[in-house]
Amino acid sequence: MKINKTIKRIIYAVIGIFVLFIAILLFHIITAKPAQYENANLQVSRIDFKSPIDSIQAKQIYADLRSIEGLTTDSIIIKRNVVVYFHNNSITNSEKVYNELMAKRPYEAERFILPANLANKEVCPVDQNSFGYKLSKSINQFFN
Repeated sequence: MKINKTIKRIIYAVIGIFVLFIAILLFHIITAKPAQYENANLQVSRIDFKSPIDSIQAKQIYADLRSIEGLTTDSIIIKRNVVVYFHNNSITNSEKVYNELMAKRPYEAERFILPANLANKEVCPVDQNSFGYKLSKSINQFFN
Protein backbone atom coordinates (compact mmCIF):
# COMPACT_ATOMS: atom_id res chain seq x y z
CA MET A 1 0.00 0.00 0.00
CA LYS A 2 1.39 3.37 -1.01
CA ILE A 3 1.42 6.24 1.44
CA ASN A 4 0.43 9.60 0.05
CA LYS A 5 3.37 11.98 -0.66
CA THR A 6 1.95 14.73 1.59
CA ILE A 7 1.65 12.33 4.53
CA LYS A 8 5.29 11.26 3.99
CA ARG A 9 6.38 14.90 3.95
CA ILE A 10 4.46 15.63 7.14
CA ILE A 11 6.02 12.62 8.86
CA TYR A 12 9.52 13.65 7.71
CA ALA A 13 8.91 17.22 8.89
CA VAL A 14 7.76 16.07 12.32
CA ILE A 15 10.77 13.74 12.66
CA GLY A 16 13.10 16.55 11.48
CA ILE A 17 11.67 19.01 14.01
CA PHE A 18 11.98 16.39 16.77
CA VAL A 19 15.63 15.71 15.88
CA LEU A 20 16.31 19.46 15.75
CA PHE A 21 14.80 19.99 19.23
CA ILE A 22 16.85 17.09 20.64
CA ALA A 23 20.02 18.58 19.10
CA ILE A 24 19.24 22.01 20.59
CA LEU A 25 18.59 20.44 24.00
CA LEU A 26 21.85 18.47 23.91
CA PHE A 27 23.77 21.57 22.82
CA HIS A 28 22.28 23.54 25.70
CA ILE A 29 23.05 20.81 28.25
CA ILE A 30 26.63 20.48 27.05
CA THR A 31 27.38 24.22 26.94
CA ALA A 32 25.46 25.32 30.06
CA LYS A 33 27.63 26.09 33.05
CA PRO A 34 26.61 25.46 36.66
CA ALA A 35 25.24 28.45 38.53
CA GLN A 36 27.76 30.35 40.56
CA TYR A 37 26.35 32.33 43.43
CA GLU A 38 27.94 35.65 44.26
CA ASN A 39 26.60 35.59 47.81
CA ALA A 40 28.03 32.40 49.25
CA ASN A 41 27.73 34.07 52.66
CA LEU A 42 24.00 34.74 52.44
CA GLN A 43 22.02 33.32 55.35
CA VAL A 44 18.33 33.37 56.23
CA SER A 45 17.14 34.16 59.77
CA ARG A 46 13.84 34.69 61.49
CA ILE A 47 12.32 36.72 64.32
CA ASP A 48 8.98 35.68 65.84
CA PHE A 49 6.71 38.42 67.16
CA LYS A 50 4.33 37.69 70.03
CA SER A 51 1.61 40.10 68.90
CA PRO A 52 0.08 40.51 65.43
CA ILE A 53 1.96 42.85 63.10
CA ASP A 54 -0.20 45.56 61.53
CA SER A 55 0.78 47.52 58.44
CA ILE A 56 2.17 50.50 60.38
CA GLN A 57 4.33 48.30 62.57
CA ALA A 58 5.42 46.31 59.50
CA LYS A 59 6.70 49.52 57.88
CA GLN A 60 8.57 50.41 61.08
CA ILE A 61 10.15 46.96 61.29
CA TYR A 62 11.08 47.09 57.62
CA ALA A 63 12.68 50.53 58.02
CA ASP A 64 14.54 49.44 61.15
CA LEU A 65 15.86 46.29 59.48
CA ARG A 66 16.96 48.20 56.38
CA SER A 67 19.13 50.44 58.55
CA ILE A 68 21.09 47.47 59.96
CA GLU A 69 24.37 46.82 58.17
CA GLY A 70 24.74 43.41 56.50
CA LEU A 71 21.08 42.86 55.63
CA THR A 72 20.00 42.67 52.01
CA THR A 73 17.23 45.24 51.78
CA ASP A 74 15.23 43.45 49.10
CA SER A 75 14.93 40.24 51.11
CA ILE A 76 12.83 41.13 54.15
CA ILE A 77 9.53 39.25 54.40
CA ILE A 78 6.94 40.15 57.04
CA LYS A 79 4.02 37.71 57.36
CA ARG A 80 1.99 36.10 60.13
CA ASN A 81 3.85 37.61 63.08
CA VAL A 82 7.15 36.41 61.63
CA VAL A 83 9.94 38.43 60.04
CA VAL A 84 12.27 36.55 57.73
CA TYR A 85 15.36 38.32 56.47
CA PHE A 86 18.57 37.52 54.63
CA HIS A 87 21.92 38.73 55.89
CA ASN A 88 25.55 38.44 54.95
CA ASN A 89 27.04 36.25 57.68
CA SER A 90 30.54 37.60 57.07
CA ILE A 91 29.31 41.06 58.19
CA THR A 92 26.71 40.26 60.84
CA ASN A 93 24.84 37.38 62.43
CA SER A 94 21.25 36.83 63.52
CA GLU A 95 21.96 37.62 67.17
CA LYS A 96 23.49 41.03 66.31
CA VAL A 97 20.57 41.83 64.00
CA TYR A 98 18.06 40.89 66.71
CA ASN A 99 19.87 42.96 69.35
CA GLU A 100 20.09 46.00 67.05
CA LEU A 101 16.40 45.71 66.13
CA MET A 102 15.37 45.48 69.79
CA ALA A 103 17.56 48.51 70.61
CA LYS A 104 15.69 50.63 68.04
CA ARG A 105 12.17 50.00 69.43
CA PRO A 106 10.73 47.90 72.27
CA TYR A 107 9.30 45.07 70.16
CA GLU A 108 7.75 42.02 71.78
CA ALA A 109 9.69 39.44 69.83
CA GLU A 110 12.17 36.64 70.16
CA ARG A 111 14.86 35.36 67.84
CA PHE A 112 14.07 32.02 66.25
CA ILE A 113 16.70 29.44 67.11
CA LEU A 114 16.62 26.16 65.24
CA PRO A 115 16.03 23.21 67.58
CA ALA A 116 19.04 20.93 68.08
CA ASN A 117 17.27 17.93 66.52
CA LEU A 118 16.77 19.88 63.26
CA ALA A 119 20.18 21.57 63.12
CA ASN A 120 21.94 18.73 61.27
CA LYS A 121 18.95 17.47 59.35
CA GLU A 122 19.04 17.66 55.55
CA VAL A 123 16.59 20.15 54.11
CA CYS A 124 16.47 18.86 50.53
CA PRO A 125 12.91 17.64 49.84
CA VAL A 126 14.04 15.32 47.03
CA ASP A 127 14.14 11.62 47.79
CA GLN A 128 17.80 10.82 47.13
CA ASN A 129 17.03 7.14 46.63
CA SER A 130 14.56 7.75 43.81
CA PHE A 131 15.28 6.80 40.21
CA GLY A 132 14.68 10.35 38.96
CA TYR A 133 17.22 11.82 41.39
CA LYS A 134 19.87 9.22 40.51
CA LEU A 135 19.28 9.70 36.78
CA SER A 136 19.51 13.50 36.93
CA LYS A 137 22.60 13.30 39.15
CA SER A 138 24.38 10.95 36.74
CA ILE A 139 23.47 13.14 33.72
CA ASN A 140 24.70 16.23 35.58
CA GLN A 141 27.98 14.52 36.49
CA PHE A 142 28.43 13.35 32.89
CA PHE A 143 28.18 16.83 31.44
CA ASN A 144 30.10 18.58 34.24
